[in-house]
Amino acid sequence: MKKLAIAAIVLSSIAIAGEIFIFATRKEANSDELIRRAIKADYRVYAPPLPDTLSFCGERVPLNIYYVRESLDRELVSNMYYQSNTLFYFKRAVRTFPIIERILREEGMPDDLKYLCVIESGLQNVTSPAGASGYWQFMKTTAQQYGLEITDDIDMRNHLDSSTRAACTYFKMLRQRFGNWTSAAAAYNCGENGLARRLANQRQTSYYDLLLNSETQRYVYRILALKLLMQHPQDYGFVLRRCDTYPELPFEEVQLSERNTDLVQFALDHGTSYKMLRSLNPWLTSDHLKNPLSKTYTLRIPTKKGTEYNTIVRGRHDTTVIENL
Repeated sequence: MKKLAIAAIVLSSIAIAGEIFIFATRKEANSDELIRRAIKADYRVYAPPLPDTLSFCGERVPLNIYYVRESLDRELVSNMYYQSNTLFYFKRAVRTFPIIERILREEGMPDDLKYLCVIESGLQNVTSPAGASGYWQFMKTTAQQYGLEITDDIDMRNHLDSSTRAACTYFKMLRQRFGNWTSAAAAYNCGENGLARRLANQRQTSYYDLLLNSETQRYVYRILALKLLMQHPQDYGFVLRRCDTYPELPFEEVQLSERNTDLVQFALDHGTSYKMLRSLNPWLTSDHLKNPLSKTYTLRIPTKKGTEYNTIVRGRHDTTVIENL
């Protein structure tokens, strides 16, 4: 029965398309009506359903308040129908989420914080017009305050492991200051002093009761929308197979403590290219590593056949449809 229904829909669509073509070529006056019929028959834009209950880092979201519910709805619709952008979030998450999740567990942090990384950087190393950089979009001074090395040759904001641990330390401080994870997330966006000032001025204790600038006002709702989409992709029309995603790349680690290393030659000596070396070590920012103090750095190089897509990346040719991320 299901196959017959699908066949009927296909035949109906073909018939309508044929009518449109005939009338369009004849420039008949009622061709607009046929297009309206085709849209009604074949085109659907769905309003995503909102959950009855929702939490962030174990904290209840007050969906009973109309502006909370409508703010979530706005971000859910925006991200659901920005399909190309959201689809890339899903693809990159298979490579980055296992690393972020492991570190969050080790640091005793809520798993939901990984969605903040999604809205901050799209799970990639980018630099904002304001100068925030890396997966977690640290500003330079804040990054250095939380132990991330930044020199002419190195920017550890682009090191996923190191920057995630620094973000955990920062979040712990924000959580301690504001008393809850929701306010900590908001403070991550607008600054701890900015949020504290608004809480005091408006005599409120909850993020959801504050009137904020547009970006911070939308910030937590964007996190919540991505949480819903990535935990239940098929409920919102996203269907991905494992082989469509970007899995972790296999690598080996080598130690480097020499001064003034030519990284192009270093890559060649290890059987790879400078481009691949930078791809696996995005925290490197130059083709030389001066290292005047002879510090020891761990660099990643690809394993044998590590760059061959069919052998490594696709691997199992796994066509299993992803249920959650």
